[in-house]
Amino acid sequence: MLSLVENHSLPRTAAFFDLDKTVIAKSSTLTFSKSFYQGGLINRRAVLRTAYAQFVFLAGGADHDQMERMREYLSALCRGWNVQQVREIVAETLHELIDPIIYDEAASLIESHHAAGRDVVIVSTSGAEVVEPIGELLGADRVVATRMVVADGVFTGEIAYYAYGPTKAEAIRELAETEGYDLARCYAYSDSATDVPMLESVGHPHAVNPDRALRREALARDWPVLSFNRPVRLKKRVPALSVPARPALATAVAVGAAAATAGLVWYASRRKAPSARIHSI
Repeated sequence: MLSLVENHSLPRTAAFFDLDKTVIAKSSTLTFSKSFYQGGLINRRAVLRTAYAQFVFLAGGADHDQMERMREYLSALCRGWNVQQVREIVAETLHELIDPIIYDEAASLIESHHAAGRDVVIVSTSGAEVVEPIGELLGADRVVATRMVVADGVFTGEIAYYAYGPTKAEAIRELAETEGYDLARCYAYSDSATDVPMLESVGHPHAVNPDRALRREALARDWPVLSFNRPVRLKKRVPALSVPARPALATAVAVGAAAATAGLVWYASRRKAPSARIHSI
């Protein structure tokens, strides 16, 4: 019988989690639209438009062209936003907005992987200003996130590093090299077919609440398909395992100057993204 805890004489391992619709029930960035409105960053029309984008995202019915238009819109929307103000808004509303939409099943998996001695890494196309605080809330060890260019303390609207599709897989391979992960023994979880490169880079891929394309891919490759449907506040759930408290987020993975929440950019860009660098927070 295999031991629950990793044999530390073996290479290290990790579990890589997509964020939106995999760990939490909504789009992480779009969830903050009302808070950005209250903070004066966006107007009422933008709130309505992001609400529609959230609906499209949850319905899973948007095609590449629709997502590309939304990416361009959201990237332009954040131009001129004060970086510190964005961070403060996210920090002030994080527990109110994100805590209630964390899947109980995902939280249990994170606990199980930590108990087995594996690192937990959040890999998300959303902006680092959103993803990094959520990573800390979840007890993740590292994050990979989209980052945008900052000049004079404000977002320029230009993308410095886009954590999307094949770029996620590249970041995972870089982490494996620097952290000593044995990818053949690592795990990955995602809901989207755009993350097939990420899933196929590890030995234990899992489709979570998959879109149609990923479901077909998972069935064709005999990947496990998981259904998460119980969002619950972390403080109200019973931990699946007794796990020692994790330290605050240890490392952030990605490039460029700080990223905008409007890194928002959750879907397809055909431009080639620069390689990720790994650094400590």
